[in-house]
Amino acid sequence: MTQERAESGAGDRIDDSSRDTYRPTPAGRSLGLKHDMIMALRFFSRLPTGETPHEKPELGRMAMALPFASVIMGIGPVALLGGTWLGLPGYFAAALAVAAMVMVGGGMMEDALADAADGLFGGSTPERRLEILKDSRHGTFGVAALCLFLVLRVTAIGGIAALNPLAAAGLWLAANIAGRSGALWVAVALPPARADGASATAGALPASRFAIGAVLALLLVFVIGAPASSLLGVIAAVLAVGLVVWGWTALCRALVGGQTGDLIGAAAGLGEIAALTVLLIFA
Repeated sequence: MTQERAESGAGDRIDDSSRDTYRPTPAGRSLGLKHDMIMALRFFSRLPTGETPHEKPELGRMAMALPFASVIMGIGPVALLGGTWLGLPGYFAAALAVAAMVMVGGGMMEDALADAADGLFGGSTPERRLEILKDSRHGTFGVAALCLFLVLRVTAIGGIAALNPLAAAGLWLAANIAGRSGALWVAVALPPARADGASATAGALPASRFAIGAVLALLLVFVIGAPASSLLGVIAAVLAVGLVVWGWTALCRALVGGQTGDLIGAAAGLGEIAALTVLLIFA
């Protein structure tokens, strides 16, 4: 399968001369955690959120609500792991749970990881990489990344679910929270690589808002993950997520000079796998 993509979007890359002027701008007026969570659920999931008016997404607000939104998004999928109590094989229950998580998230994380793999590794210049990132079609790198991501999820969760579905649910939910919230560091460290797209539309993410969201995520990860693994395992998993996100940020800076929504979503998926890997070692 060729990595060549249709010609589109090369002209919307932010001019390099304007990058030094990029600064995180203050987030809009917060209407409270409830409204911020609704905004996060509408942005990151396909769950019903009532009839309240839709607001323009703001990363500064969603970052603080995302840990709680991640819990809401994960409750249904992890509950399917209880199918092992009804006689379902662990890996089958895990496959159902992963399928449900993909549906709840609208496939955003999976699509982002595939697009990021194609874009970063399928182009030879920053402009070409951004062009590939914008194309909705997937090439060899993207398909391989998507398949590996799903397989790693199913095997990691299924192996534990066969023995203890509650532990599997806790490990996966903790890993998902850590990956999603940790990935937002990419939006703090890097300016948007394009003038349009989901990331640029959602605005800049101030470091202070990211820090608050990260602390809330850490608390939830410890409360949910430690009983299923160990305190040391959770600490190691959080460090692993930080290392992966730091490395991914450096790679994005080197290859495209900034971030996009796909690159942030890919960081979330990679962070989740990193956390799962470490948590399983200590489980």
